[in-house]
Amino acid sequence: MPRQFLPTLRGLLTPRTAESPPPPAETKDLLAGGVYTSMSYAGVTNVWGTPGRADGWDLERVVIEGYERSIWTFKSVEAISKHASTLPIQIGRGGDEREFKETLEDHPLLRLLNKRANPLETGDVFKKRLSAQLLLSKKGVFIEKTKSRGGVLVRLDLLPPDRVQIIPDERNAAYVKHFEFTDYAGNVRELKPEKVIWLRDPHPTDPFCGVTPLEAAGLSVDLDVKARTYNISFIDNDGRPGGIVGIDLDGVDSAEVERIQRRLAPGAHNAGQLTLVGTGPGGVTYVDTSARPREMAYETLSATAKNEILSAFGVYESVIGNASERTFNNADREEWNFWAHTELPHLNLIASAFDPDLPDDWVIRFDTSRVQALEFPRRQAREEARKEFEAGLISIDEYREIANRRPFNTPQSRALWISPQKAPVPANDSDAAALGLAPEPGLGGGFGADPAAAPPPEPGDGSAAADVAAARALEESPTAADDVAMARGQAPRELPAGPAATAADDVAAARAESTDTLPGDAADDVAAARATRLQPTSGPAAEDVEAARTQLETKALPPDGFEVTEADFDALATAVQAALAALLARQKGVIIARLRAPKIRKHTRFWQPENEHDTRGGDANIDEDRVVSAARWAEETTNSLAPMLQQAAAATARRLSRALTGAATVPPAAVAPALLAAMNAGQAMTGLLGDLADELRSMQTLAVEITLADLERTVARFYEDAGLGWASRVAETCAVSTINGAADAAAESAGPGVVRTWITRQDDRVRPAHKALHGKTLPAGTPYEIDGSQLRYPGDPFAPIALTVNCRCRLHYDTDPKE
Repeated sequence: MPRQFLPTLRGLLTPRTAESPPPPAETKDLLAGGVYTSMSYAGVTNVWGTPGRADGWDLERVVIEGYERSIWTFKSVEAISKHASTLPIQIGRGGDEREFKETLEDHPLLRLLNKRANPLETGDVFKKRLSAQLLLSKKGVFIEKTKSRGGVLVRLDLLPPDRVQIIPDERNAAYVKHFEFTDYAGNVRELKPEKVIWLRDPHPTDPFCGVTPLEAAGLSVDLDVKARTYNISFIDNDGRPGGIVGIDLDGVDSAEVERIQRRLAPGAHNAGQLTLVGTGPGGVTYVDTSARPREMAYETLSATAKNEILSAFGVYESVIGNASERTFNNADREEWNFWAHTELPHLNLIASAFDPDLPDDWVIRFDTSRVQALEFPRRQAREEARKEFEAGLISIDEYREIANRRPFNTPQSRALWISPQKAPVPANDSDAAALGLAPEPGLGGGFGADPAAAPPPEPGDGSAAADVAAARALEESPTAADDVAMARGQAPRELPAGPAATAADDVAAARAESTDTLPGDAADDVAAARATRLQPTSGPAAEDVEAARTQLETKALPPDGFEVTEADFDALATAVQAALAALLARQKGVIIARLRAPKIRKHTRFWQPENEHDTRGGDANIDEDRVVSAARWAEETTNSLAPMLQQAAAATARRLSRALTGAATVPPAAVAPALLAAMNAGQAMTGLLGDLADELRSMQTLAVEITLADLERTVARFYEDAGLGWASRVAETCAVSTINGAADAAAESAGPGVVRTWITRQDDRVRPAHKALHGKTLPAGTPYEIDGSQLRYPGDPFAPIALTVNCRCRLHYDTDPKE
């Protein structure tokens, strides 16, 4: 009888030593007419447990009958171990679970686990075999470390687990006294514990034993293998025809009967055919021999065994390549669950085995930063954060922190923008002033300030409140009622005696004692006072008076209207170009320095060996994207230009608002074009550095003989040829977009009755589409339509680039005579 896979792999557990007492057998009835036997141990050899518990695990039978014959066991082990083989090893410290703050670029473990572990195996093969052994071996994994005379780790070898014997410490002090390894020639080598890495998925009660998913899935593996074996045997040995027709064979030649009988010979090639057989005199019958429900139970048995095996290993069917009957979201969720609950703990267990070979503050782990499945919860967090930002619940900076990006840390990015009008809610007083929602710091009345807690104004600062405070501080000075009485030629009125009252009390008392003054007299007094005294020019009272006057006055611009001049564009463009030129100069020096950095040149053909034993060279090209770091420079470009552009936008909006309403306010929408222009400049920087990376890549690909100096000259020539022209174009675009956008937002927020006229520079550089718009007047807020597109203002970043690039147009603002 051929050897069969036991009902469960627990049955493989038998005592290794003859001295151990025979274990009692525990029987459990699982199937009708059958018995399932499980082994349990009563005796122990030391206080820690039974070091021989895993010795009865026949790893060779497990591999042959459980791993090589069961497709689901094979695919489960393959799915888990392939990631361990393909992911690189990192050594670092600090940071978070995604990225180390500091990494170690040169260490013996990195060379062994990422390059070549031993003369026979590369690092990827070594890691895959290590992972598979950890999943299949109950005894665990044994890695022999080989060090040079100087104590440097130079080699790692996986020892066959079934050839390693664990010798426990008799005093139970160090757990393991030593290991005994039997090589393929039958020789026994004694290995000290410090020369062996013993890695296992820990047993809950026995430190000398590990666990494997095949223990729980053993019965399912056995059922799956036997079900497949039964089905194959049925096809090979019981290939019945689909039906049998019986006829009377009396008088039929024996040779013909033998030929008919041969038609019933076993074999899959005869399945499904009709066969004629004899039934006796005059009889004709038909027998259906197709599959019965009992035989169809194979499908249910196979599906159940598959699910149980995959569940034991923690692998989903979609992970091993079959995502049918699943939506995209369900498949993504299964992929993330596999990584979170199966793969990451498995990888961390492997990596932790090498921690003793590192300094205390360094950690080794698999680099999972590029695993897309682990982005699933982060994508959900970013999507939820975007919805909260659109609802005005979080700021731009808070969203960028959730998205693992550096905050802008500007008043606009710190504010909450409330939908649907996107009105900003400042975070503090200074931000409120920058957003135009409160006076500038130092003028009092800041955003969120407590009037009761504000210190009294100092006398002599010119405000109405200071004048009132100074007047009240003089005990013998005449009151306002005395001044009015004196102007009328009457004697001053006496106020009630007692402590000083409030202004409201004074007014009430004056009203109670005065009965002969009519409202017309008060108006005359106010008119006379206005004719003889100057009004305060600053302070809360002056602002209230100015606001009241604004309601009575009609909005009117100067006769020639308001228009941003060419000098405004040119001044901002010059400032932006100077900032970009300085940034490009520093960028050029940094990129050349990175080309020379040993970390960049290591394992490339540009590495210069320090001695004949230097193995850090290679034949690879330098990583161009790593050298230029486009994302870093794009972010720095945006952060450098944003404050400058915001300041210019605020100044433009303040000037136009003063011309339209008499109040120098900055609407929140006026600074949005500045932020968009800064971000567009960052994207332009990404494109510029992409061109530089392409040039470096082309040189390394096409040129056979090339030196590091050639690459440095390429970088220098690139910035000489493209740098200044690029900075000029970007600066001009930023200036036009920022100033025109800020002016248009201020004009639209000023209310109805404001119109603007498109003005070009009327030279040869003006494109035909803009020439057609020259002199066209539209109300503020109404976009200009040209060539099927809409432009809110010259340089609108949301318009097609063909209508905005190199644009130098502006708008002339005026009041509509009809209003």
